[in-house]
Amino acid sequence: MALRWPEPIPTLQKEVQQYGWRRVIFMHLDELVTRVTAGIPLTEVRNIIRGEPPPRPNPRVKPHTEGFILHIKPSFYHEAVTRLYPTFRLGLLSFYLFLIETITGIFLMIFYTPSPLVAYENMLRILNNVPFGQLMRDIHRLGAEAMVVAVMLHMLRTFFTASYKRPRQFTWATGVILLVFTLFLSFSGYLLPWDQLSYWAVTIGTSMAEATPPPALGRIVNLILRGAPDIGAAGLLRFYLLHVIFLPLLLFFVFFVHYYKVVRHGLSLPPEMEAVGDDTARKVPPEKRVPYIPDIAIQEALWGIALIAFLVIGSAFFYDAPLEQHADPLNTPLHTTAPWYFLWLQGLLKDPFLLALDRLGLPRPPATIYNSKTFMGVILPGLILLFLLIMPYLDFNISRRYRDRRKALVAGLVGVAAWTLLTYMGTPAFAVTSSADVEVLQEFMPLNPDPLFGEGRVRTIPYEQLIPGTYDTRNLQPPADAPKLAQVLEELKHRIEGDPQLPQGYAIVRIQEVQSGLKRFEIAIYWTKTKNGQPVLDPEGKPVIEESKRAIYLHRDSGHGGE
Repeated sequence: MALRWPEPIPTLQKEVQQYGWRRVIFMHLDELVTRVTAGIPLTEVRNIIRGEPPPRPNPRVKPHTEGFILHIKPSFYHEAVTRLYPTFRLGLLSFYLFLIETITGIFLMIFYTPSPLVAYENMLRILNNVPFGQLMRDIHRLGAEAMVVAVMLHMLRTFFTASYKRPRQFTWATGVILLVFTLFLSFSGYLLPWDQLSYWAVTIGTSMAEATPPPALGRIVNLILRGAPDIGAAGLLRFYLLHVIFLPLLLFFVFFVHYYKVVRHGLSLPPEMEAVGDDTARKVPPEKRVPYIPDIAIQEALWGIALIAFLVIGSAFFYDAPLEQHADPLNTPLHTTAPWYFLWLQGLLKDPFLLALDRLGLPRPPATIYNSKTFMGVILPGLILLFLLIMPYLDFNISRRYRDRRKALVAGLVGVAAWTLLTYMGTPAFAVTSSADVEVLQEFMPLNPDPLFGEGRVRTIPYEQLIPGTYDTRNLQPPADAPKLAQVLEELKHRIEGDPQLPQGYAIVRIQEVQSGLKRFEIAIYWTKTKNGQPVLDPEGKPVIEESKRAIYLHRDSGHGGE
């Protein structure tokens, strides 16, 4: 057989000569669009924009069969799940938030080193010297909080619509695991700024690991997490690696398992649309089908745009990720708490059982029998997690309809109420006692932003109204041109005089300008020492006066007082 040379690749010049330049441009543009869209030609894109129905065979399903990104996506959805109810798009929003967290996290990683020596300085550099650094950090932090909220609401939605029932029991279990990973992913990033808030919040969180029974195992778990008896360089590096590698990879893997099961069984329909015991999510009649391209794709794109707009506008105008003073292991701030999503654990550690015994005047069980920290901090949360994982397998009610699930719905609402109550119990407002003078000083000028009082009332005074002088609450004569200072002094006066633990109490406030643009604000509280309700007298028969004082420095450019 005679050998033949292969046909030469047509050059652009020959193509133009053969077809004309307009047709050549269209041919190459069509080829480019077909490749980018994994199978949809340019003419079909035009039909999609015009809202025309697809031809047969339908080229709009090619991205689902030949494309990488849409391979896992269904080519059509049931009309009933394309509305806001019953999904509320919470699963989609959770995934979007994970992507946003990944992108902003990579940006922040470029300028961050996980070392206590430079971590805090890196944060200051990101906020002050890196273009868009503060915006990216705010979006990252706000997105992390929003992701926790979205995943929790997604779980609640799944429970109340009974979407966890057969055949989606395993899908629910993977969702519970995703919730746990989301919480710990957010928690592991808490330490990275290396400020007072992050250091002590993580110290409180990891201290619960030490209660893992038996004690030897608890100590090992604590050492593994912290890298030492106390959090230091090793602990920061561990949390950094957990936050940027280990937990994201695990979450990504479990997410795809979760989503594969969602697609495998289909999005569950609203409970009232199905007969008792039936699951028709995958049996979508042709007239009820809504194609993914373009209808669902446009919806998802709009949700993504709205979410990004929310995060950008919220971070630019309404939200600032907190950054307190440099972490100080020797200075424990007052009213330190765990992150808000772990406050319920902190509430459990206050032990409602023991508090009830104390309130009733009954003796507490011996410590050798009942270890509150171990039971409330480890065993009970572990049992709750185990129950959530296996709950679908324990629910033998085959109906998803609301009227057939009254007990389950009531139990769910009780669970939400209990979580809310325990979260409140975890705040400093519940069962946290310290001396009255310390509480007053913390309320008016905490050394660090306080969960209850924020930055304190003193920092709400504009710098220009901090008129140097000495002010006695027993005879207040504040400057007439400083109304905010007068208001705070008046509040301080009523706060001290109204506290029964500060009998005959008053305060001396001193404001000094220590240098240009820097003022020292001192509050000294005085009260009569009492014992059994009676004043304690000194050898000369005079009442003993107690004193407590605190001073802070306020800079003109600190931005306090709304300036």
